[in-house]
Amino acid sequence: MSLRIVLVEPAGARNVGAIARVMMNFGLTDWAIVRPRCEVQGEEARQMAVHAAALLAQARIVEDLPSALLGCERVVATTGQRDLSDLPLEAPTQVMPWLRQGPAALVFGREDSGLQRSELSLAQRYLTFPTTAAYPSLNLSQAVGLCCYHYACVPDGAEAIASECSHETPPLAAFEQLHGYTRDLETLLLRVGYLHPHTAASRMEKIRAIAQRATLSTEEVALLRGMVRQLNWALDQDKERDRP
Repeated sequence: MSLRIVLVEPAGARNVGAIARVMMNFGLTDWAIVRPRCEVQGEEARQMAVHAAALLAQARIVEDLPSALLGCERVVATTGQRDLSDLPLEAPTQVMPWLRQGPAALVFGREDSGLQRSELSLAQRYLTFPTTAAYPSLNLSQAVGLCCYHYACVPDGAEAIASECSHETPPLAAFEQLHGYTRDLETLLLRVGYLHPHTAASRMEKIRAIAQRATLSTEEVALLRGMVRQLNWALDQDKERDRP
């Protein structure tokens, strides 16, 4: 199965070039960059990419993280933060076999600040490295390289075994389907007064995180979206009846 590397606002052209090189080392060619803060195809990036310079031109440049995740059923966010008590952090060896079971994305944050909570909420699982507490932060290209290595180390057939052990569960919903559902749900919750404009963003981060961790199937998301549509229809009918 294919793995997409996603970089969010990278600032270092040398990092981007080094990432292209290590991706090529491990046979990965699908990547997207969200609002790069450097020249992706500039001289510094090309120098670090060496023989993988052609891969720099293949990176899809997008304006937001949801656009980078289109078509992915499985999304893993990487983080160096250790104080995320509400998010279950896992090691690469725990996550990689699961990533191989379907179209997947591995998301890396900014060199200086990582991923924001709103971005973390778009992932289903969360990867971290067991680095020392004295100096836990990895260089961006190092983190990508370690992940590429662990992804390549998954034994042939391991994903098939994992899939069999899951009792032939139906395929997971693509990212855009689940994202569409949470957008529809947010609109409904604002409409009925459960959410308020000034607090909606923070509450929806938590709701999205719950939905992502549930690893919902295509059919399950369709069922939930149908419920939201029916509730909106019922609200519209009530408004019609209330008209003089």
